[in-house]
Amino acid sequence: MDDSKYMVAVVGAGPAGLYAARKLAEGGARVTLFNRDVKPGGLAEYGIYPDKLKMKTGLRAQFKQILANPRLDYFGNVTVCCGGSIVLDDILESGFQAVLITTGAQGTKWLRMPGENLPGVYHAKNLVYHYNLLPPFGGKKYLLGKRVAVVGAGNVMMDIAHYLIRDRKVDEVIAVVRRGPAEVKFTKKEMETIAANLDLAALEAEFGRVAPLMRAAGQDPEPARLAFTDALPKASPPVSETRFRFEFLASPARVMGDWMNGVSGLKVEENILAASDGVVKARGAGTTRVIAADTIVFAIGDTVDRDFCIPVYNDSYMTVKEPRFPVGGLSFEAFNPDTNQSIERVFLAGWARQASTGLVGYARRDGEMAADAVLQYLQSRPPMPDLDNVVDKFEQRLIETHQRVVDKLHLEKLVQAEQAEAQKLGVEEFKFATNDEMFTAMGF
Repeated sequence: MDDSKYMVAVVGAGPAGLYAARKLAEGGARVTLFNRDVKPGGLAEYGIYPDKLKMKTGLRAQFKQILANPRLDYFGNVTVCCGGSIVLDDILESGFQAVLITTGAQGTKWLRMPGENLPGVYHAKNLVYHYNLLPPFGGKKYLLGKRVAVVGAGNVMMDIAHYLIRDRKVDEVIAVVRRGPAEVKFTKKEMETIAANLDLAALEAEFGRVAPLMRAAGQDPEPARLAFTDALPKASPPVSETRFRFEFLASPARVMGDWMNGVSGLKVEENILAASDGVVKARGAGTTRVIAADTIVFAIGDTVDRDFCIPVYNDSYMTVKEPRFPVGGLSFEAFNPDTNQSIERVFLAGWARQASTGLVGYARRDGEMAADAVLQYLQSRPPMPDLDNVVDKFEQRLIETHQRVVDKLHLEKLVQAEQAEAQKLGVEEFKFATNDEMFTAMGF
């Protein structure tokens, strides 16, 4: 007999969804967690670089503990969206008193420039999913050339550079940065993994080129230089001859090439730096040049899935400006601009609420705050009668109408199967690369 008072659905089993589910369960709710993927974890499972095994192992242990809560039901391999195997209205009409959307930023952001659809142009997210073996990306082939331009200046760009330098061992990686050296967003720790491959002569030449522009905008080039050179003393030993260099103040304008031969380069507009109200911004100078490359990877952030039936503003789902249940001064209530009202019983958290912000720490905090908002709402409603019966009926309907619904018992079998494979192969970690392999291991 379950003593839960409320019935809540959480859509998305990344860090925001998992930590929110735990807090909701602790607050007296029976929580049903829906996940598009077979495995829980989201970007904590499929977004962190594979060699950060200690971090991943620690997070998996926390997620396992969360899922062990008897008030929490897990249904993996279930897609919730307008055209998915279950729609949002199905959940709302089945007795759930509230739905918390924590689906992350599932969409890919593009610059919508000529040539983006040429062979040899990729989004960073696809490569990240590929090397982390997220089905179906893990089984796809990505044809990467010898000279790769990666557009971006954050930790995702560094992860892609890491993959290209240490795993694929390409000849050259060029980080194309729209702004100047003082605005890069990657951490020293990320730079340490590939600092040994930095082309220091090219870096000095590039700083020489942009230093006058930085000074004209009131920036000191020397502290900015440390973001690149401070990583050298603790740099990981090189495993390739890859040349890693930067091109600053370059805004992509066109991917050069054709359908027969693929990518030949990236046309960029040169930028200058301009200070306005104490903020330094990059502005186009009106001149262009071409950076030679045979592969382009865009690491420019993400956007939400626009097919989910929640209105989108910029790259996130819309929230009410004046929430009824604020937490920390923030709104977690979904908003419909057509009616100018909140979407009743629907809440948002994590990257679904604010795309591409932080990683696990942000997602956990945002998920737990959203759970507080949901609990505030639930406490304004009467407790749900006959909750066990409603949950059982919904689960039975889901299993009858969907093939291969993955529950917590299936997940335990999958973990055991992958651990057995790792032991057999003598490796620290093993992951099945396809859903079919996982389904077989779970006994479907």
